Amino acid sequence: MSEYDFDLFTIGAGSGGVAASRRAASHGARVAICEADRVGGTCVLRGCVPKKLLVYAAHLRDELTDAAGYGWSLDGEPTLDWARLVAAKNAELDRLNGIYLRMLANAGVEVIEGRGVIIDPHTVEVRGHRYTTERILVATGGWPHVPEIPGAELGITSNEALELTQVPARMLIVGGGYIAVEFAGIFAGAGSKVTMLVRGYGVLREFDDDVHSALAEELQRRGIELETHTDVESVERRGDGVVAHCRGGHEHEADVLLWATGRWPNSRGVGLEEVGVALDDRGAVLVDEWSRTNVHGIFAIGDVTTRVALTPVAIADGRALAETLFNDNPTQIDHEGVPTAVFSQPQVGTVGLTEKQARARFARVDVYRTHFRPMKHILPGRQERTMMKLVVDKDSDRVLGVHMVGPDAAEIIQGFAVALKCGATKKQFDATVAIHPSSAEEFVTMAKPLE
Repeated sequence: MSEYDFDLFTIGAGSGGVAASRRAASHGARVAICEADRVGGTCVLRGCVPKKLLVYAAHLRDELTDAAGYGWSLDGEPTLDWARLVAAKNAELDRLNGIYLRMLANAGVEVIEGRGVIIDPHTVEVRGHRYTTERILVATGGWPHVPEIPGAELGITSNEALELTQVPARMLIVGGGYIAVEFAGIFAGAGSKVTMLVRGYGVLREFDDDVHSALAEELQRRGIELETHTDVESVERRGDGVVAHCRGGHEHEADVLLWATGRWPNSRGVGLEEVGVALDDRGAVLVDEWSRTNVHGIFAIGDVTTRVALTPVAIADGRALAETLFNDNPTQIDHEGVPTAVFSQPQVGTVGLTEKQARARFARVDVYRTHFRPMKHILPGRQERTMMKLVVDKDSDRVLGVHMVGPDAAEIIQGFAVALKCGATKKQFDATVAIHPSSAEEFVTMAKPLE
């Protein structure tokens, strides 16, 4: 008999924690997982899933508007019952929560309700009860970061935005990252007058320059006001709404202010510092390539670490950890070349290096880029344009980066991510027969690099 209650105790039942726990249990480990909220974590309950459902709803405005260009006659002005949409979204989250609970139960994982606190490298306390375990996995994810300025509490975060029961007439979104542009598209599509207050020079600054410039143009084409180089210094209540006071004396009024100023690791109150686990200045857990912390027996995966904050990365790291610890199958995940998408309107999809990153690493770089109006937009007269870009190492001909702003970018880039993982060259792209007519064909028909 083991001297411990469990072989693995996971703190946090989001996608990463659930994946690791199920895989470990499938290999015979005795596993427990604790969660202070519902099972499912950020992705299922407060992120990817509910947000994508609202994106679908908002995008239908485009489809309804464009229908006339294809001969459809829709009588009257279409209306959106936002409260009904939110209720349907919540019902789907309840369904998914139930699925996650059943998956854990079927795998033999014990689910413990409550927030886990590490007492020592082999003990976790939940709601006053202490459990012993050979190994501890921290998978507590991230949480919206709100700036520490006067009146910050008058704004909401993405968590609360998903629960709004009505569409605000005017919305201020502070931030320019993926959360900001996604919610800008959602609420603009639902009928809000959206103003984005961006501290830097543009949206999605960590993406390729052509990506953030193309997206900024399309956001503004949709009527979203974009204020760059704008610092919010305080917020106050004014009537039924709020006003943001910005550096330089500028004011912006709205019914709702949404903080989209990043997400920070959810590491406070877990007992990490008390047992000596190393954290960075944002509270992210420092781990090695095996997801090990500096304290023997304590591991961490997902958004609570310094790794790429993406659900599939957390799942892959969790499964790799379980394979390593409980299946005698040492497994590491390659965190280079991870594809990602932003469900803005239009979408962004990208994999590999940006042009700037490529030029910093390689002596000679070729860039191929195209802008065009998708065929679908012609008859309705929609002016939205798609941007596609390839970044290529000129010496080896290997494709280093693939970037897109336009409809179905996420679906298209997923396939090209496989090509990049296999080390595809520009010559192989050129030798691939195009699917016509499609937008994706542009990636295999760009013949000449930019001068």
